[in-house]
Amino acid sequence: MAGRKQRQWVKPQAQPNSEINVTPLVDVVLVLLIIFMVVTPLLEKDIVVRVPDTEVEQDPTPPDPNDQQLVVQLDKDGGYSINTEKIPPADYVARLKRMLAAKKADDKVVFFMADDATNYGRLITALDGAKAAGAKVLGMATELPQNAIIQGTSVDTPTPAPTP
Repeated sequence: MAGRKQRQWVKPQAQPNSEINVTPLVDVVLVLLIIFMVVTPLLEKDIVVRVPDTEVEQDPTPPDPNDQQLVVQLDKDGGYSINTEKIPPADYVARLKRMLAAKKADDKVVFFMADDATNYGRLITALDGAKAAGAKVLGMATELPQNAIIQGTSVDTPTPAPTP
């Protein structure tokens, strides 16, 4: 037995560690967070909005005064008016469709003026109705256009102030 080696067993000092090491996971998550924080502002967020020019340009040809703009007004009670003519809500789309059918394809523009107390849902319904009637361009107006007709008088002619 002189040439035979005897095996020696070494007893471990502690039990084997079976827990997951979280430190590399945290490192990877932090690196991903930094990458997303850097890349997110660089992503393009395109919403197509037509904004009028900031410069005031003089139009060389004034609009034809006989060519009426279509202005849909909504009052706070939900009533519709097309160029100040009261329209029942059921006839709104049909009447607007007839008015737009008489216009050229490029002139199918409808402006909307809503009272401040108008329900937002009714405004959206009016916009959808104008698109269904064939309007190509929808616009929001805060003042009546120059060639709009108000109760038989043009906006260009001054109306006398009421006397108290």
